Amino acid sequence: MNLQHRIDLLVQLGLYISDDSQEWQQAKVKAGQENGWFIPEFVECSVKNIAASFLQKNILEEWAVAYSIPQERAQPRTVGIIMAGNIPLVGFHDWLSVFVSGHKALVKPSSKDSVLIKHLAEKINEWDTAAGSMTVFADMLKGCDAYIATGSNNSSRYFEYYFRNYPHIIRSNKTSAAILTGIESPKELKLLADDVHLYFGLGCRNVTKIYVPEGYDFVPLLEAFKKYNYLAEHHKYKNNYDYNLALHILNKKYYMSSGSLLLVEEPSVFSPISQLNYEFYSDRQQLEDSIQKMDELQCVTGAGHLSFGQAQCPGINDYADAVDTMDFLARL
Repeated sequence: MNLQHRIDLLVQLGLYISDDSQEWQQAKVKAGQENGWFIPEFVECSVKNIAASFLQKNILEEWAVAYSIPQERAQPRTVGIIMAGNIPLVGFHDWLSVFVSGHKALVKPSSKDSVLIKHLAEKINEWDTAAGSMTVFADMLKGCDAYIATGSNNSSRYFEYYFRNYPHIIRSNKTSAAILTGIESPKELKLLADDVHLYFGLGCRNVTKIYVPEGYDFVPLLEAFKKYNYLAEHHKYKNNYDYNLALHILNKKYYMSSGSLLLVEEPSVFSPISQLNYEFYSDRQQLEDSIQKMDELQCVTGAGHLSFGQAQCPGINDYADAVDTMDFLARL
């Protein structure tokens, strides 16, 4: 199974996603039925970014060349992948990296997100059984040569222990933040709304904390966030909103609301579902120095950082936890 053929199959997979056949539509519906957080809009957002940013021939070829991936891998290793399930196809990039590198993937998908990744792997198998044999799904990952595991802070400690004798990448909880200057345009604030609200804020690339200058006027920001007020109609999200709102009222804590999102002054970069934390700053350089030391941050949006609206549009080289997965695989 040479590299160019694998790339051609991935390009075909991208076309399959983009063509949106009835079979693919049914798979997306089933994924939403098994996980109430996977509403159609957010599933589409995820799969469209995968097709556009990952599964393009020039992107895949340049990616493979950058890591000197051989056309034929003489001794492919078996890589165990433990996937998360917080957003649709969040584990796809790990599988893609293993497939392109020429190794075999033994995958344990999250029970919250197993439908889509299995469906796409089955399509590869339909088109080429030899390529399909490079991916196997299992509940127990035994006999692997290396491991890639994503989970919570608690589970990551177990992963570190269990896989300590094998080459591994272990990922734990991450989140993202934004820095505002106070002179953002209405368009920029609406793009920031995407960074905050997409996937109900459940992704590691979702902005859960904003830093604003002292004296910041929150009114334009709250107005921009109303773009996502329809999320309050989602029962799982609304339950979280009502719960957090009740807590703040009972504790007599100051809060602001867009109608579907609570803004609360909190030092933590992590915020619960339906809440966005904020913090004032007076010295921009001091803030930048502080952010550089934060291991919890996956990405930062705002002036001097990633553009607003791009947090949930990762490119093929935007590795989770800033750990180069392809370099890891190329060295096995």
